[in-house]
Amino acid sequence: MTGSDTRVVSVQRLNQGPGDRSLAEWWADERKDQTPESKAIEEAAQILRSSDVPVAFPTETVYGLGADATRSVAVQGIYRTKQRPSDNPLIVHVDSLEMLDRLLNPENPSSPSATKTARASIPAIYKPLIDRFWPGPLTIILPNPSGSQLAPEVTSNLTTFGARMPSFPLARLLIHATNRPLAAPSANASTKPSPTTAQHVYHDLHGRIGLVLDGGPSGVGVESTVVDGLCGTPAILRPGGIGIEELRQCAGWENVTLAYNDGTFDVKEIPRAPGMKYRHYSPKARVVLFEAGSSPAGVARHVQRDLHDTAIHAHNIGIVRTRHWKQGLDLAPDSVLAKSLQPVDAAIENLFSFPLPVQETGSPNRRTKLAYDYHLGSDTVSIAHGLFAALRAIDECDVDVIYVEGISDKDGDLAAAVMNRLRKAAGAEMKA
Repeated sequence: MTGSDTRVVSVQRLNQGPGDRSLAEWWADERKDQTPESKAIEEAAQILRSSDVPVAFPTETVYGLGADATRSVAVQGIYRTKQRPSDNPLIVHVDSLEMLDRLLNPENPSSPSATKTARASIPAIYKPLIDRFWPGPLTIILPNPSGSQLAPEVTSNLTTFGARMPSFPLARLLIHATNRPLAAPSANASTKPSPTTAQHVYHDLHGRIGLVLDGGPSGVGVESTVVDGLCGTPAILRPGGIGIEELRQCAGWENVTLAYNDGTFDVKEIPRAPGMKYRHYSPKARVVLFEAGSSPAGVARHVQRDLHDTAIHAHNIGIVRTRHWKQGLDLAPDSVLAKSLQPVDAAIENLFSFPLPVQETGSPNRRTKLAYDYHLGSDTVSIAHGLFAALRAIDECDVDVIYVEGISDKDGDLAAAVMNRLRKAAGAEMKA
């Protein structure tokens, strides 16, 4: 497959959702009218049912790379496309509680009495969460039943699987049209920043997949929260779009604990949820994360040292700002900055570049390096929404190092999710 084989098809009109109609009624109307969007969804569904090549599609969190969760050859296509370790389990996306019920109660044709046994149900601990947060950015860990329909590659041979029902209507419509549960990790090359636009997907995976459904930018910007209610004390395995304080308002989840370690990449056992074991969300450039409250002047001195040290290889640099760093990080005087600051791309409002004359240690000559400055905004929602896009945009400028202004985990649940992603991108956190 060559890059030209990867098509990006707009289905953004479907973002408006079904209105008062059910998914089945909505899909029937679209097919009856033979809309361009229905043809794109039908093509995607056919690929998902019969091919081992995944399809990229939008959700409210990030873009997902979907495959039929019941076929091993299809799920293997996800690992192959992303170049993802096979011991990293996948989340199963469903369009309804009825589809989830079918996964929990697989039919066994060889046993006529199977249908007479008690049907498995979603554990009661999850009912308050489902009532409040589904459809939405929440993944729950469930027992994988005997005779499971799921391909073993989905669970990495665990006895459990993660399931979620996306709130993005277009995602549920695709699952409904396919009539299969979809395994769908983020649609990026493994370890890279998650994609929040169809263009991000194309950048990472063109030539590896055939079809990207373009539903516009994702809304949340970070992946779903993963929770485990099957253990003695309910736990959060991955922070995301639903926070700990929101969970604690639900019956049975008042004492929910955190069961992830942002700074650990050497977990030996199979992870219980995606994102627990391996380094994630990293651009090509090295990421240096400064914790909240770091002195901007101290950060600027650290950057200046890197720029002058030939061993660091900081030729061009990126700066991702949130709440307290000034534009340019005082690396150049305001008067110089005012004259030299240039927009990098008209389509990216917050990204600017400016030159930095530097005399490297041990060199008699001064050389001009470039700095790229991206302001995410000061509110947590804007920071979460733009985080992955900022890392990708600066990385496209061929920088060597990206310096990021962190925010406090105590600024809310979404802030904790942002810092979780940044720590995994950087591998470490600094204080200046």
